[in-house]
Amino acid sequence: MTADETPGGTGAERNGSAPGGSAAVAVDTESHARAHGYRPRHTLPFRVEALRQLRRRRTLIMLGLLALLPWILVIAFKVGGDPRRDNVPTLVDVATGSALNLTAFALFVSTGFLLVVAVALFCGDTIASEASWSSLRYLLAAPVPRARLLRVKLAVSLAYSALALIVLPGMALLAGTVAFGWGPLEIPIGGTLTSGEALRRMAVVVAYGMVSQLVVAAVAFWLSTVTDAPLGAVGGAVGLVVVSNIIDAVTALGSWRDLLPTHWQFAWIDALQQDVEWDGMVKGSAVSVAYALVFIALAFRHFERKDIVS
Repeated sequence: MTADETPGGTGAERNGSAPGGSAAVAVDTESHARAHGYRPRHTLPFRVEALRQLRRRRTLIMLGLLALLPWILVIAFKVGGDPRRDNVPTLVDVATGSALNLTAFALFVSTGFLLVVAVALFCGDTIASEASWSSLRYLLAAPVPRARLLRVKLAVSLAYSALALIVLPGMALLAGTVAFGWGPLEIPIGGTLTSGEALRRMAVVVAYGMVSQLVVAAVAFWLSTVTDAPLGAVGGAVGLVVVSNIIDAVTALGSWRDLLPTHWQFAWIDALQQDVEWDGMVKGSAVSVAYALVFIALAFRHFERKDIVS
C-alpha cells in the first residue's frame, strides 16, 4: 500500500494542504459545532454550578462563620457589659442600643477583612480549584466554551459574594433583636433614625458594600485564571487589600490615596448620618468598578489564550 492509499489519506490531505483541505476542515468543524442537541449557551447551567459550589465545604464554612459572627458579638457584649463611651463616639459605643445598631457595628468590624476574605475565597477559588483537581480540561472538553465557563463561574462567585454580604447583616438583625430588642438606629454623634428609614439606609449600605468589593472579586478571579493554586489566588487578593490599606495610611500622598482600591471602603458610614452624604460612595463605586472591569477583562483575555494542561 502506497502512502497515498493509507487510511489517513495523503500527507498533504492529512495536513490540510491539499485542494479543498481547508474547506473540508472548516465544514467538518462547522458540522461538529452544529451537532444535534449541542447548544453552547446551554452548557454548564448557572443552577448546576451554583449547586456544585454550595456543596463545597469552604462555601458552607464561610457562610456559617458570617452567620455566627453576630452571635459572637452579642456574647461579647453580654459578658463585657455596655461598651465604654470615649470622648469621640463611634459605632461601638451604641452597638447595644438596638438590633440596627448591632448590625451597623457588625458591618463595620467585618468590612476591612472578613468580608474581603469571603469575597476573595468565592472568586479566587473558582477556576484555580478546577485546575488543581485536574478537572478544568474535562469541563472544556464537555465541551463548554471558555468564555461561557468564565461567565458562569464569575456569575456564581459574585452571587455567593452577594449572599455573604446579605447573610451577615441579616443574622445581625436577628441576633440584635433577640439580645437588645428592636428600635431606632442611634447615631454616634447624636440623633436617631426611625426603624423604617434605618432599614432603607442599611439597604444602601449593603448595596455599596457589594459594589466596593467588586475590585477584590475581580482581582481574585483574575488570579484564579493565572495560577493553579487556589490559596495563591485568594491570598493575592487579600494581600492587595492589606497593601492598599498600608499605603492609604500614608497621608503624605494626599489626593493620590483616592485612587487606592480600599480608600473608600468605609464610605458607607455616610449613609448612617442624619443627612446622607453621597460623594464618598459615588467616588468609591467609580474606583471599584473601574478596577473590576480592567481585571475581569484581563482574566478573559488570559484564559482565552491559556494552554490548559490540568
